[in-house]
Amino acid sequence: MSGTSRSELGKGPQFRLDFSYSVWWNLLLITTGTFIVCIGIKNFAIPHGFIPAGVFGLASLTYYMTDMFSPGWINLFLNIPLFVFAWFKVSKRFFFYSAYATATTTLFYQWINFNFAVQNELYAAIASGIVTGFGAGVVLRSLGSNGGLDVIAVFLFQRFNLGIGRVYLGFNAVLFCLGMYFFELDLVIASLIMISITSIVVEQTLSLFNQRKTVFIISRNAEEISNDILYQLKQSATFLKGFGAFSREERNVLMTVVNNVQLKKLEEITFTHDENALFIVENTFSVLGSSFSRRKIY
Repeated sequence: MSGTSRSELGKGPQFRLDFSYSVWWNLLLITTGTFIVCIGIKNFAIPHGFIPAGVFGLASLTYYMTDMFSPGWINLFLNIPLFVFAWFKVSKRFFFYSAYATATTTLFYQWINFNFAVQNELYAAIASGIVTGFGAGVVLRSLGSNGGLDVIAVFLFQRFNLGIGRVYLGFNAVLFCLGMYFFELDLVIASLIMISITSIVVEQTLSLFNQRKTVFIISRNAEEISNDILYQLKQSATFLKGFGAFSREERNVLMTVVNNVQLKKLEEITFTHDENALFIVENTFSVLGSSFSRRKIY
C-alpha cells in the first residue's frame, strides 16, 4: 500500500486531548464528585439514619452513637492518620488530591442544607446509592481518592494486587456487624441496599469511558477488512494465525479493539466484505496504550 504507512494509520486519531494529569482537570473532577457525594449522603442517607460505607460510615456510626460534632468533622479527624500513610506509602500527588477531596467533602457537608424529603426508606436507599456512587466514581477518575478507606485500598491494590472491592467488603462487613448491634435490622438492611447500589454505580462510572470491545474476525477476506479498519476506523489490528478444525485450512484471524461507537461500523465493514465471516465480540474492561487510555500512575 503505497503513500501512507500502516503503522501511522493504526495509531488512531493523531491529535488526542488528554487531561488525565492536568491539575485543573483533577481538581474539577474532585470538586464535582465530592459535591455530588455530599448530596447523596446528607439529603438521602443521613435523614433516614443509614450507615454509609468506609471511613465516612464509621464517622456516621460514631455520630449516631455519641451525637457529638458532625459526621463531616469526625470523618476529617479519622482521615488524618490515613493521609500520613498516603504521603509516605502511595505518593505525594495522591496525598494532596485526596486531602483536597476530604476538605471539600467536609465543607460541602456543612454548606448543603436543602433536603429532597424522600420519605420512603427503600426509595431513599436507592437514591442515595445512585447519587453517592456516581459522585464517588467521578472522584476516583482523578489521580486522587475520596480519602478514608480509599487510601488503604489503593495502596493494597498497587503493592499486592488486592482488589479494592475486597478491601471494601472486609471493612464494611465489620462496620455493618457493629451496626446490627446498635441499630434495628431494617435499618441495617436498607443500608446494605444503599451500599450495594453505590458499589455498582461506582464501577459503572469508572468504566463509562474506558469500556472497549475486543473483536475477533475470521474471514477469507481478512486482508481487505484490515485495510478498512486502518483507513476508515483509524485503528490498528493484528493478524493471528488460525487453523480450521473442520476445513483443515490455515487462515488469518483478525483481532482489533474498538469502542462502542466504532463497533457497528466495524460490523458493517466486515459483512460488506464477507457475508459468511465469523464476528466475535468480547467485553474488555480496560485497554492501556496506543490510542486508548494511558496507564494511571498516582
